[in-house]
Amino acid sequence: MTDTDVVPLRSAGPPAPDLRHTRRAWTVTTLLVVFMMVNFADKCVLGLAADPIRHDLGLSATEFGLANSAFFLLFSLCGGAVGLLSDRVRPRRLLLTMALVWSVAQLPMALGGGLAVLVISRIVLGAAEGPAFPVAQHSALSWFPDERRNLPGALVTVGTTLGVVVAAPGLTWVIHHHGWRSAFGVVAAAGALWAAAWVLFGREGRYASAAPGTAEPTGALARRFSREATSARRAADGGAPADVPYRRILGTRTWISVTVAYFSTYWCVALTLVWLPSYLHDGLGYATTATASLIALLWTVNGVAMLGQAGLSGWLLRRGVSSRWARARVGGITLVVSAVACLLLPSAPRGPVTVSLLVLGFGICGVMAGVAVTTVAEIVPEGRRGGALGLMNAVVTTAGLIAPALTGFMVDAQGAAGYQHAVLLAGALLLVGGLAAIILVDPARDARHLNA
Repeated sequence: MTDTDVVPLRSAGPPAPDLRHTRRAWTVTTLLVVFMMVNFADKCVLGLAADPIRHDLGLSATEFGLANSAFFLLFSLCGGAVGLLSDRVRPRRLLLTMALVWSVAQLPMALGGGLAVLVISRIVLGAAEGPAFPVAQHSALSWFPDERRNLPGALVTVGTTLGVVVAAPGLTWVIHHHGWRSAFGVVAAAGALWAAAWVLFGREGRYASAAPGTAEPTGALARRFSREATSARRAADGGAPADVPYRRILGTRTWISVTVAYFSTYWCVALTLVWLPSYLHDGLGYATTATASLIALLWTVNGVAMLGQAGLSGWLLRRGVSSRWARARVGGITLVVSAVACLLLPSAPRGPVTVSLLVLGFGICGVMAGVAVTTVAEIVPEGRRGGALGLMNAVVTTAGLIAPALTGFMVDAQGAAGYQHAVLLAGALLLVGGLAAIILVDPARDARHLNA
């Protein structure tokens, strides 16, 4: 459908599945998975090249941490703002713009520049990447009804994992053989290639709201269509009115609790991207190649855990189990397991025990990302989905602003012990997040509350 096409009338009930729609739905989902792969490859460059960058630019751990935190300076603000915008502007256009800006933002460090250029380019990159996850999820979910959203939502989330799994060994090789600036050029090229593919194949799905800027039916027919469309939306969204205010959505215990849980997950994501390579190398004594392999292992386990959670939650939902158990408590229990592993890690002997605790602590907590997205999507009407997800992402990603800078300060002040204290802090946050998801999240109750 082009930007000027008239939106066809839709029946009040859900549209019947067809092969063409299914094929296109999974084509778009695949592109969005690759989109998130590029997104996280962009993010992990600094962590993989931490030692040569700090050496060449003469940075302390605190300065390096602040440079990474600069990435999140506008990340949260833009994530929330563009999430709200995605309810009014075609996600297809937003995603294309983001990918193009990513590529441009990487070029200054590929061509040269010191700390000032690094900070400015990371701020621009963060502003463009902040909305990526909620808008990608919003776009993917527009192709599927609620009962089929676990898998595509998880796959888009797994793209974050696959990006690092591919980037960790690949970019480490580029950095070792061609210098760390070449790695920025590689991810810039990847973003440009994705943008070209999206121009050709990117579309919105039939479960999206009527596209902004399109022509609408007029007169009595328009009024009838409006009533039917509103009725269909309310039925699909558990009865929640399409114009429910954001303040009511953000005031539900479900939105607040999954946001807290997801915040703890993102704290660990930020540590994994920025400081875990240095922790493995400088704090635990692993060689550079072994560090890259361990990072790839952690993110591989993360991807498997996300798909496992999606499969388990979908299986439970199909058997009539409430999403409070099928989504929130499955995710919350996973966070508690991760928390215990992080709290034990600093005192564990190096070897298989350390690797196991690393995998449990940093390799499975990412499941909460998919849980949070599908849980929020369940309780809000489709006309508020992009905004609700974007605002959640804005709050959650402040963890990326705080964690790298705080960890850098701790490392400068305490040496190797700073890494250990950072891991303990991550464990405490995961425990709080896991308990919040287990105890407080109740989508059915809050959907009724929004409909009241």
